[in-house]
Amino acid sequence: MTARPARGDGRAGLFVELTKPRISLFVALAAAFGFLLAPGPLRIGRLLLLLVGITLASGGAGALNHWAERDRDARMQRTRRRPLPSGRVSSSGALTLGIALSAAGSGLLAAGVNPLTGGVALSTVLLYLLLYTPLKPRTTWNTLAGTVPGALPALAGWTAATGSIGWGGGAAFAILAAWQMPHALALAWIYRGDYAQAGFRMLPAKDPTGRSTARQIAGFALLLAAFSLAPAGLGLAGAIYAGGAVGLALWSLPRAFHFRKTRDTPAARRVLGVSILWIPMLLAVLIVDRLARGA
Repeated sequence: MTARPARGDGRAGLFVELTKPRISLFVALAAAFGFLLAPGPLRIGRLLLLLVGITLASGGAGALNHWAERDRDARMQRTRRRPLPSGRVSSSGALTLGIALSAAGSGLLAAGVNPLTGGVALSTVLLYLLLYTPLKPRTTWNTLAGTVPGALPALAGWTAATGSIGWGGGAAFAILAAWQMPHALALAWIYRGDYAQAGFRMLPAKDPTGRSTARQIAGFALLLAAFSLAPAGLGLAGAIYAGGAVGLALWSLPRAFHFRKTRDTPAARRVLGVSILWIPMLLAVLIVDRLARGA
């Protein structure tokens, strides 16, 4: 697409849309979780640098994903009005924005936080663009592969606080990786017809009965419940966090198993709705726990 934005369109708003701001918000929350999980005094300045840098890098990845999938987005009812398929932003503009934001975010983290965190952020962008995105039209394993770049921001938060990769970083990564599967599969089930029309090989589009999709949603929900307790087991969080993680499991697991029983769209929407709130709530529990422990 090379058409110019139509008159009256807010150009700044279109470029913000290219950065996938809602996804960038979740990326920032994941990074904050990894950072606050780390032991030691809280360095607010470093946390702010982390959030700015990771948000820029995530926005760049979002713009590059818009650019890479512009033709397939034009085939989907849900995405055909995005800036590129609708012709309101040029493909070269999206590509330039994506490269600039990715470089700025990764560079800021490497220079202002530490090189390891900058490298993790850059790896996130590259894996999202060069692994997950190309796999979507080729194999149903794309969702599982996408958990790697999706969980790396949590690891970036840990490395920003500690300067190294350790068990805590692994726990943060595992939590975010497990969280993504029920979230992504529920979304793919709701829009399975749209994904099939665009040529994306999402599992629900190839699983008409929903049995495999439902088993994976339930299985990864169980893994998420187990992994979310790991910080307490590692001594990185206390009783308040552990209690909150158990509460979130008791809230989310029945939705996942209800979908396994019914395999219908309303149940998938409930799984999706719970997943959207899950990460912010776990982060809030971690913050309360940290304040209560004076950590």
